[in-house]
Amino acid sequence: MSNDENQTAGSPIDASALSLAELRELRSELQQRDDVVSYARRVAQARLDLVNSELARRSSAGDLADDVTDVLSQHLTGGPARPPRPAEDLSDDALSVELDAVCAEHRYGRLEELDEAELQALADAISAFERRVSQDRRERFDELDVLSAELVRRYRDGEASVDTLMAD
Repeated sequence: MSNDENQTAGSPIDASALSLAELRELRSELQQRDDVVSYARRVAQARLDLVNSELARRSSAGDLADDVTDVLSQHLTGGPARPPRPAEDLSDDALSVELDAVCAEHRYGRLEELDEAELQALADAISAFERRVSQDRRERFDELDVLSAELVRRYRDGEASVDTLMAD
């Protein structure tokens, strides 16, 4: 774990103690990590929606194929508006690997073969993962807010110049 990660893990960031370069670098690292966390969270939510769709299908004798199309279109096109970020394959990040392991342990790939208790156990496991990842993401947003506020303060108070952004 890097010094930056140690600084942000569980303790408040003293953004005023960072140099402008350190402030920008830490903010960038947190934004990159948020991309990974956001990806894992969206995948977990989509998988949970599919498990819940299978549970609902069983109670109403619906068709899972229709639900899959609805769930995927919601997760691929919906979500909060935020500036686009470069897309990269995040599927071998530790969070993605952990989610895959949770799903494999509960036989996610065989939804139609699971009984209702097994489906519920799978839904509970994915929900627990998603809650933990969401909490981590909320904490990261709090850290990003602190760093962003310090950057804004420095620009507003003249301690940093917009011209330095162009030089970087």
